Amino acid sequence: MNTNNHYQSASLYVGDLHPSVTEAILFELFKSVGPVFSIHVCRDAVTRRSLGYAYVNFNNAVDAERALDTLNYTPIRGKPCRIMWSYRDPSMRKSGQGNIFIKNLDKSIDNKVLFDTFSSFGNILSCKVVTDTKGNSKGYGFVHYENQESAEQAINKVHGMLLANKIVFVGVFVPRRERVSAADPDKFTNLYVKHLPVSWTDADLKTEFEKYGTVQNAVVMRSDSNESKKFGFVNFEKHEDSTKAIEATHGKVKFGNAEKEAYVARAQKRGEREQVLKKMKDERAQKYQGINLYIKFLDDSIDDAKLREHFQEFGHITSCKVMKDEKGNSRGFGFVCYESPEEASRAVQQMHSALIAGKPIYVSLAERKDMRRSKLEAQYAARRMANTGIMGGPNVYSVFYSQQPQRGPGGAYVAPPAYPGMVPRGAPRGPWGAAPGMAGQGANRPPFVGGGYMGVGTGHPGAQRGPRQNNRGGQQRAQGQGGQPGQPGAGGNYTNNKFRYTPNARNQQSGAQNAGNNGAKGENNYSVSSVSLTSGALANADPQEQKLILGESLFPKIRAIEPARAGKITGMLLEGFDAKQLLQLLDSQELLQEKIEDAKNALLEAAESGRDEEFEG
Repeated sequence: MNTNNHYQSASLYVGDLHPSVTEAILFELFKSVGPVFSIHVCRDAVTRRSLGYAYVNFNNAVDAERALDTLNYTPIRGKPCRIMWSYRDPSMRKSGQGNIFIKNLDKSIDNKVLFDTFSSFGNILSCKVVTDTKGNSKGYGFVHYENQESAEQAINKVHGMLLANKIVFVGVFVPRRERVSAADPDKFTNLYVKHLPVSWTDADLKTEFEKYGTVQNAVVMRSDSNESKKFGFVNFEKHEDSTKAIEATHGKVKFGNAEKEAYVARAQKRGEREQVLKKMKDERAQKYQGINLYIKFLDDSIDDAKLREHFQEFGHITSCKVMKDEKGNSRGFGFVCYESPEEASRAVQQMHSALIAGKPIYVSLAERKDMRRSKLEAQYAARRMANTGIMGGPNVYSVFYSQQPQRGPGGAYVAPPAYPGMVPRGAPRGPWGAAPGMAGQGANRPPFVGGGYMGVGTGHPGAQRGPRQNNRGGQQRAQGQGGQPGQPGAGGNYTNNKFRYTPNARNQQSGAQNAGNNGAKGENNYSVSSVSLTSGALANADPQEQKLILGESLFPKIRAIEPARAGKITGMLLEGFDAKQLLQLLDSQELLQEKIEDAKNALLEAAESGRDEEFEG
């Protein structure tokens, strides 16, 4: 190799290295050529992983030149290396002088074949076929000559010639900053064509478009199994020919036996195309903001016509669609779009939770997926902060459905205690309202017990609601059970003789003396079996107590269907629905099963995205 003295040195650049290649491996390879002065594999400063290239320094330039001639493209750990002279001054490389661009290369052409093909026109400083992450050729490459004359000679001799049975394009390399913008509508020549017949080849595509002008190259994109992807690219020599082809074919003809009409447009870079699609998506979302409704929990019998029939009384509907899968079956949700926000708002108010085909539906304004996801994440974060005590301290009146339910008198299920010392609803009570064996355990209550999902409730209905005690009496309460009624030393729930119990309320008891002498008969047991779960029966309870009562009925039903996650799912349903909707779940086994599936999917999605801790108590 006759290299110019200006670039000749004793330092070589070795690229395309396997990540596992080390200095020792390179030394074993290059020492056979001559004495090696030093070797350095370039690595990431943080991870220390190889960047895929290295520098090998010899004691003299003769040995370096011999290594370049004999070892270039030698496989190292199964991957051919690429060797070139190392320059301290990057001006030659950045100037682009002597650099040519080759495209439409066959997949079989690698660095070595490309080097052997173009080396006859002059001294090559660098030669590379661009590959993807799997090492497959992308069909184009670069050759950098020592001087511009060699580059021009290669262009004149090889451009338009057959190379591995494919006509290649060879031209002067143009840096990215100097290229004509693909967005310029006055200068583009490359077209994107889709809806092509499966049987079409590159030659068929080129023949089809040659009637509109000179085609430099045409390619049909194919999969790894060599099956047509039904789209390709056509590059004309002149811009006028490309516009003529678009006007004559786009949406007007069918190529061969294709099922759809041709789509022909200016080819765009991926980044530009993504920006255009994002802009279109934003404009569309803005256009339908406040007038597009999202409806879910639709029965399988509901189609577009029936959905329109139920919603047309609220205003003029511009579009109505029930989403279907690839088999034509309903996916259980759809969209209804009105002309004005007022009509959409009226439909949401009237139709949310309404029964259609025997199922209560969910109706809300449609939101973009990314906005809905960010809103849900914000809600989960706020709920998690509240549950862990960041916002206002721990919530000691929260109800956990993570433990096994207990059975009270009559065999009815009762909720487990939220913390030690709390008496489960329906469980027998000892002296002073405490459960047998629990005296003295209420001094210091840990804020949370169990790892299940926490549903926000109120003080347990089974626990008496006396004035709160501070922790200073904890030591006395822990020492014994001999305190008088109403005194801290009693060890159970603190009762005050001046506290007035409202008749017919949930805290009613048969009397303080009965509570002290007969724990089993001390107060009314509000088990699920003794309460009729209707809107009328729940009217006297506050919203949080309603959730608690309904939760005790839901938990056994959910546990029978999904025992592993019954606690989490119960809490999620209590959080997400009001009392009326929860009653509907209790009345409809099918609807309850559907909600359980939705909750399981939400838990699975959270686990896959690393947010499963948001569902933990």
